[in-house]
Amino acid sequence: MIVNGAGKTLEKILLEQGLVDEAGLEEARARLEKEGGQDLGRALVETGLLTEEQYRRAISLQFGLEYLPVLSEETVDKSLVARVPLTFLLAHKLIPLREEDGKVLVATANPLAVEAVDDIRLLLDREIKLVVSSPDEVVRIANRCYGHAAGAAEQMLEDLEDEDDLPEMVAVSQETEDLLDIASKAPVIKLVNLIIFEAVKARASDIHIEPYEKDLRVRYRIDGILYEAISPPKQYQSAITSRVKIMANLNIAEKRLPQDGRIRIRITDREIDIRVSVIPISFGERIVLRLLDRSSRLYTLSDLGFSEDRLQIFKRLIRLSHGIILVTGPTGSGKTTTLYAALNALNSAENNIITIEDPVEYQLPGIGQIQVNPKIQLTFANGLRSILRQDPDIILVGEMRDLETAEIAIQASLTGHLVFSTLHTNDAPGAVNRMLDMGVEPYLVSSSVVGIMAQRLVRKICPHCREEYRPLDETLKEIGLTPDDLRGGKAVRGKGCDKCFNSGYMDRTGIFEIMIVNEKIRRLVMEHASTDDVKKAALAQGMRTLRMDGSRLVAEGETTIEEVIRVTQEDIVEV
Repeated sequence: MIVNGAGKTLEKILLEQGLVDEAGLEEARARLEKEGGQDLGRALVETGLLTEEQYRRAISLQFGLEYLPVLSEETVDKSLVARVPLTFLLAHKLIPLREEDGKVLVATANPLAVEAVDDIRLLLDREIKLVVSSPDEVVRIANRCYGHAAGAAEQMLEDLEDEDDLPEMVAVSQETEDLLDIASKAPVIKLVNLIIFEAVKARASDIHIEPYEKDLRVRYRIDGILYEAISPPKQYQSAITSRVKIMANLNIAEKRLPQDGRIRIRITDREIDIRVSVIPISFGERIVLRLLDRSSRLYTLSDLGFSEDRLQIFKRLIRLSHGIILVTGPTGSGKTTTLYAALNALNSAENNIITIEDPVEYQLPGIGQIQVNPKIQLTFANGLRSILRQDPDIILVGEMRDLETAEIAIQASLTGHLVFSTLHTNDAPGAVNRMLDMGVEPYLVSSSVVGIMAQRLVRKICPHCREEYRPLDETLKEIGLTPDDLRGGKAVRGKGCDKCFNSGYMDRTGIFEIMIVNEKIRRLVMEHASTDDVKKAALAQGMRTLRMDGSRLVAEGETTIEEVIRVTQEDIVEV
């Protein structure tokens, strides 16, 4: 609906709406006079007298334009976006949406930018109809849509015909460039950029570039599962490899040894860190890119997927004054995310928190973070010794890799520090014997470790294609459920759709196995008891296994029986 307020001044509209009073207007005018500005509405926003949304709504009233607080990607014509350079969209905060009644609907954050509107009219060769939206919303839609507009990676393969383009790869700017600003780039550069962009858009955690005898394959790891992406022509394998190496500042001439590097890129308003691993194999060099979105939000403990009772147990555990808390699980099971969430919950002016990690994946405000560097002898053990001289209250050791690190961490816990760390074991009880196998004395383990938590990530059912069905009793029995445990006797699964790569799953959540090291467990540790005996004792005192916690999510309709079976072991130990 178009609101009828054209012809009124912004001041009059704001006063009529009761958004500001005369005193506020005078304060904004004084600011403008002092700073030499001209935009009264912007001055009101900067003084805190008006919110960004109120300002945009008032502008839309002033010019008689529709205000769209939210823009939908589904209603954007990607072919129109393709005709406007990304740098232009971001600089002027406007974006074409679609054609309506012979005119192109264009969302703008600033309808006063007449020159930019004239430029987009010329670029599109169409009459323009303006609507108002927030600058953040325009940038978000540009971020989501421009990859399609620029052309999917498959389409880029058609441009890889001219060998003369390939030397152009070497001219890489030392400044951080926007990944999607590719209008003047060589085809191979465009292809690599778009492979990365499509991976980010698909929420991939890793990109695999794999050479074989007669072809080259690109795969994305999404929610822990690898999916085929594209297969570029084999003859461009060396060009693609060289481009990735140049981006990561690696030696493009060295093809016999493994190399590791880092890339930092920007996709409109998002900063992405990429860890690069290159290894030589039979048919070339295999590349894996690990993507870390620096702009992604930091999870809280409540976001991780704990049931309410397990969440309270874990919160009590992390608020102990001293001791070691271990989080266990394989690579990619979310251990770092959980530990960061715990540190974030404990982060306050009263606590001095220091971490040593390999690598530092996300910056935590207010927390000192050290990155391991073996080349200069900055190991976990050496770094931990230095941390203890920094008067810490809480310490995070990225991983207990050896006896030396474990013993220093134990001494730290015994002298009044709370220590978090990780181990690679299959379950919580197994962490005890893992430490004993490393050579730690049983009395040190029993007196320092206060809690162990194993975790896994399970895929959640896609919200766009979920359906109910009646599972077989035998299948339910595998995860310890009966039809009576399900809502209406039915479980939920995903049919598969274009939004979830036809997998039936979208996003992931955690399942957890928390073992509190109490007096009974301590006695078993001192006796060097088997993992099965420790597990029996923990189950008798209320521990819930990973499979038990997974079955809870099945009963709640969050994940599937097959997914829980995939990531957990059968509970063969009985109390």
